[in-house]
Order: sequence, then structure tokens, then C-alpha cells
Amino acid sequence: SNRFFCIDVRGNIMANHIRQQIRERAGTVLTGLTTTGSNVFETRIYPLENTNLPALVIYTKNETSEPIVISTNRLMSRELELIVEVYVKQTSNFDDQVDKICKEVEVAISADTTLNGLAKDCFLQSTEIEYNTEGEQPLSYAVLTFLTNYYVQETAPDVAV
Repeated sequence: SNRFFCIDVRGNIMANHIRQQIRERAGTVLTGLTTTGSNVFETRIYPLENTNLPALVIYTKNETSEPIVISTNRLMSRELELIVEVYVKQTSNFDDQVDKICKEVEVAISADTTLNGLAKDCFLQSTEIEYNTEGEQPLSYAVLTFLTNYYVQETAPDVAV
């Protein structure tokens, strides 16, 4: 995938925000799972066509931040909600299919809890399962929230510490 860089006020090249790097790493980790394959989308808005299902949608949501070392350039601890949405559309056994995909996602993330060194830890915090029976086939989905802790210097949110 293409990597874009920012230029800071001094003209130095900066990598993408760690939040974006974490989201992209999760996309890499979750691409190629048995059930969802390459139907992995790193954006919260994506038109889910029947040909793209079952699918995973990955995005980040809430983040909190607090200093853990007070200095001129504070070391910050950040708690990020990494969201993985699971979508399944079929006429029967969709609960079983959602649970199967959730298991695959949980196993994949648990095998890389630092997300390739970007995070201190990443673990499943909650799972919500919903379904919509409108249309020819029920749409079932789960929202998995992974709490992701990472550290950055306050002046360099693009470099994991």
C-alpha cells in the first residue's frame, strides 16, 4: 500500500500518525483470514456489496492521552479504541458465522498484541453483536473493540516509543 509522509515545520519528513499506523497494521494482520480473506477495509464508511461479504471494516474511534513523564517533551500514554466490525449476510446460521469470524479476528490480533511494535498492548475489550432482518438476507454484524495502549513523545505522534 502507498505510504504518505508529512513535512514538519522544520522541513523534516514525518511518518503517519501512530493511530493510522496501528489501523494499517491491524488491516495487514487481519487480511487473509480463512472466512473473510481480502474483504478487509480500513475505513469506517464502505459500501458493503454482497460480493464483498463476509467482510471486516477497521477504524479507530476514541482515544485518551495522559503524560507519564513530565518534561519539556512529555512522554504520553495513549489508550486507543481500535474497532473491527464483522459483517455477514446469509439466510441461516449467521450467528455461527459471526462467531467464527470473531474467533479468527481475536486469534490473529492475539498473535501480534504489540501490532509489530507500534503498541505496548492490544486486547479485546468488548464485543457487540447486532442483526438487521430487512432485505432478502439478514445482515448480522459484530463490533469488536480492541483497547490499544501506545506511547509517543508529545512532539512526535508519528513515532512509537
